[in-house]
Amino acid sequence: MADPWWRTGPQDVHRIQDRVSSLYVERCHIDRDDNAIVLINKARIVHVPAAYLAVLLIGPGSRITHAAVALLADSATSVCWVGEQGVRLYASGLSTARGSQLQLRQAWLVTRPKERVAVARRMYDLRFPGEATAMLTLQQLRGREGTRVRKLYAHHSERTGVPWTKRDYKPGDAFAKGDDVNRLLSAANSALYGICHAVIAGLGVSPALGFVHTGSALSFVLDIADLYKAEFTIPLAFDLTAKGLTTERDARTALRDIVVQHKLLPRIVTDIKNLLVPDGASLPDEDLNGLWDGGNTIVSGGRNWANPFAPEAHLDVIPTEPDEPRDTGPEVSG
Repeated sequence: MADPWWRTGPQDVHRIQDRVSSLYVERCHIDRDDNAIVLINKARIVHVPAAYLAVLLIGPGSRITHAAVALLADSATSVCWVGEQGVRLYASGLSTARGSQLQLRQAWLVTRPKERVAVARRMYDLRFPGEATAMLTLQQLRGREGTRVRKLYAHHSERTGVPWTKRDYKPGDAFAKGDDVNRLLSAANSALYGICHAVIAGLGVSPALGFVHTGSALSFVLDIADLYKAEFTIPLAFDLTAKGLTTERDARTALRDIVVQHKLLPRIVTDIKNLLVPDGASLPDEDLNGLWDGGNTIVSGGRNWANPFAPEAHLDVIPTEPDEPRDTGPEVSG
C-alpha cells in the first residue's frame, strides 16, 4: 500500500535536532532545483539544501512554486508564512512528526492539576539548577523567577555599560517600542519563539497546551522559550547594543549564529521530552491510523468493519418499542 501523500518518503531525512534552526526569506521567488530550495531576487540566487532546514519562514512579498512546497514537505521541513520580520505566524505546513503519542501525553498532563504542577516545577528547576525548590509554591517560584530576571538585567547593564531602566515592549510588534536594548530584546525573543515553535511542531507537540503560560495559541512556545532567555537573548541584546548593532536583522542573525554554535536545537528537543516524559519512557512516533474503541482500546483503521456475512447490516436500525395505537380522531359511521 502506498504511503499517504503527506508522509515523508523513505529518503534519509535529518532529525530535527541536526538541522539549521530556521531560514527567513522575504520579497523573493522560491523554487526548486533537484533537492535544493532556490531563493531568487534581483540581487542574487541562493541554493539551500531542503533537508537541512528545520523551518522555512516565508515573509511578505514572496511567492513559492508547487515544486518547492513538494520538496519541503518530502524533506519534513516545516513551512511557515509569517508577517514582516517574522512577528506574526499566519499559517504553517506539516511537520516531521508522524505520531500523536507525545501530544496525547502532553494533553493528559496539562488536564490533571497534580501532573501539571509537576511539569511546571520541572520547568522552574531548569532555571534554578542545584537549588531546592520542592517546598516552594508556584507563586513563590514566579517571584523568584522575577527577581532572577531583574538581577540579570542589572548584571548585563553593568557588564556592557548599557543603561537599563525597565523592560518596555509593545505586545504584537516585536520591534516597535522602547530604547535600543528593549527593542533588541523583543526582536531576539521573537526569533527565539520561532525557533522553539519549529521544534515543538517538529516533535508533534501542541504549541497551545502550556503548563506555566495559558490561554494563548502559543502557550507552550512561551513556556519553552522562557527556559533559554537568560542564557541567550538577554545577554545578546546588551552585547549588540554596546556594539551599536541595533536593527531587527542584527538580533535575528546573531541569535541564529548562537543557536548553531551552542547546539540549542538538540537541547530543546531533549528538554521537551524530559519535561513530558521524565522517566525516559519511549513513545512511538508513527502513524498508527487507529480507531478508538472505548477506554484504552484502539483497533486498526483503514479497513471496513462491517460484518461480511450480514449484507444488509448497513440497513440495521435501533429496535424500538412496538407502535402504540394511533389516535385517528372520532369514528365516523356510514
